[in-house]
Amino acid sequence: MFQYTLRRLLLAIPVLLGILVVTFFLQRAIPGDPCRSILGERATAEACSRFNAANGLDKPLVNCVSASKPYEFTPENCLINPLDTQFFFYMGQIMTGKFGESLRFSRPVATILIERLPLTIELGFVALVLAILVGVPAGIISAVRQNSAVDVTTMVAANIGVSMPVYWLGLMLAYVFALLLKDTIFWLPPSGRLTAGFVAVPFYEVWGWDLGAEAAGFNFWEFFANLYLFNSLITFNWEVLWDAIRHLILPAAALSTIPLSIIARITRSSMLEVLRQDYIRTARAKGLMERFVIVKHALRNALLPVVTIIGLQLGTLFAGALLTETIFGLAGVGRMLFEAITARDFPIVQAATVVIAVGYVMVNLLVDLSYVFIDPRIRLD
Repeated sequence: MFQYTLRRLLLAIPVLLGILVVTFFLQRAIPGDPCRSILGERATAEACSRFNAANGLDKPLVNCVSASKPYEFTPENCLINPLDTQFFFYMGQIMTGKFGESLRFSRPVATILIERLPLTIELGFVALVLAILVGVPAGIISAVRQNSAVDVTTMVAANIGVSMPVYWLGLMLAYVFALLLKDTIFWLPPSGRLTAGFVAVPFYEVWGWDLGAEAAGFNFWEFFANLYLFNSLITFNWEVLWDAIRHLILPAAALSTIPLSIIARITRSSMLEVLRQDYIRTARAKGLMERFVIVKHALRNALLPVVTIIGLQLGTLFAGALLTETIFGLAGVGRMLFEAITARDFPIVQAATVVIAVGYVMVNLLVDLSYVFIDPRIRLD
């Protein structure tokens, strides 16, 4: 297994490099000028010249290609040092993990990520857990009671869920639970991460850790402190924990709808195939309890495609997070990425792309490794 894991990690390197190269050129192919997107349409030529020079945007994209004419071969630029280009400057920032500074905020991108990424991780984690806890049992019940009213109702609901636009569902959930039910116990906050007045005090401050100057910048502990569910749980701050959960219910429900529906359909299909196998009939003929047959024999052998589709839903969660965070006013990576693309803030787009790509690769690696524990007959090495 170690050799397989190492081989997969090495194969992920060219994949990530390909993503970085495509991202670099696609950003610069978008019409518009970063200077005027950030400084405004009335920015003077002199101001834009200083802005481009300060952010390395006056350099050619790559050797022999200028920044102003990315689609034309310019022989005069071939005399420029290949290392003194936007592409090598960009790759150098990625390799060092510093990601540079945001063009809009003039702050280190790593610091912005440490503030925004924990929210997106929490939202994605809660949405994925919700999709699994509801989708897998729904698929099992539909398969066991095939062609019954429960099966038909579940699959109709799953088809509707797959077709439901995230932005429309988010607005409808906010309208129902924040407006129509505002005077009932079912009221839920339509936006934000915590109610005004609630403060998630970092665990290192609660425990009296003195991190010095590092606490004010990018550090390992601050990332976990910004995971409000985790932070409030280990500090026993139950009020903040409950308030954070209530703020996540609506966005997580909207974000989990499509993955939940897909997981339910795949679980049902996989279970139906397994339930028709000879060893299932043999287990029933031996007099085993139906619950034991379903859970012990059928479900475990039906899990491989289900686990695979769960890993693939990570991409759906990242794509849906952009709309979900915008609708519910959450300052996460999805919303940050949308705003950065609009403003042509290249360093933020590059950093967010790297984080999403690495997360996707690692989750799929974990899915592949889980096959060994689900089915011992599989040998990864």
